[in-house]
Parts: sequence; C-alpha cells; structure tokens
Amino acid sequence: MDLWRGRLSLRRVHVLLQALYKKMGESTLLSAVDETATWSETNHILARISDGLELSNYLFIKANSSDEDDDFEPPKPLPRPGQVAEEPAPSVALASGAEVADFFTNFGKF
Repeated sequence: MDLWRGRLSLRRVHVLLQALYKKMGESTLLSAVDETATWSETNHILARISDGLELSNYLFIKANSSDEDDDFEPPKPLPRPGQVAEEPAPSVALASGAEVADFFTNFGKF
C-alpha cells in the first residue's frame, strides 16, 4: 500500500476515520467516543419493539382487569447504553406533631 511515501494526507485520515465511525457496534473507536454506539441499529430497534410489546401487554391487562384497584406498575423500558440510570427519589422523613411542638417549646431555651 502506497502511503504517499510514508505520509498520510489529512483527507485520507478523514476517510479512514469516517469508515471506522460507520461500523456501529463493532468500532472500538466509536465506542470510546460515543457510548451509545455499542449497540447496533438492530439492537436499538429490538429494544424499542420489546418496550412496545411490554407496554401493550400492560395496557391490555389494565383495560381488561375487573378490579379497579389493581396496582400494576407500568413496565420500565430496557436500559440503553449511554443513558444515565434514574436514581430513586430520596425518601423524606417528616417530623411528627409532637416533635414539632417540642422543638418550638424548647426553641428559646438554648
């Protein structure tokens, strides 16, 4: 391979990098630059289909259940690469009425 006497032109480097970027799911360079590229387009489409099927099953069961108080939770979508996982909301501990009253009665004694 003639590399133009041992040198690569900027255009040739650009063409080589573009070829590497086009190999979704296979390119180590692209995976290092963009985490979402670890999945191919087919894997993304399959995840969307799976999420759609789970949601349609949930809606079917919810619509056809006889009990109104069914507490089915909607399905969570499959985690995609590059998405930040949702952290659960911190639980807030509220003070009881006695604790609030005790706080205000002892407020001026410090």
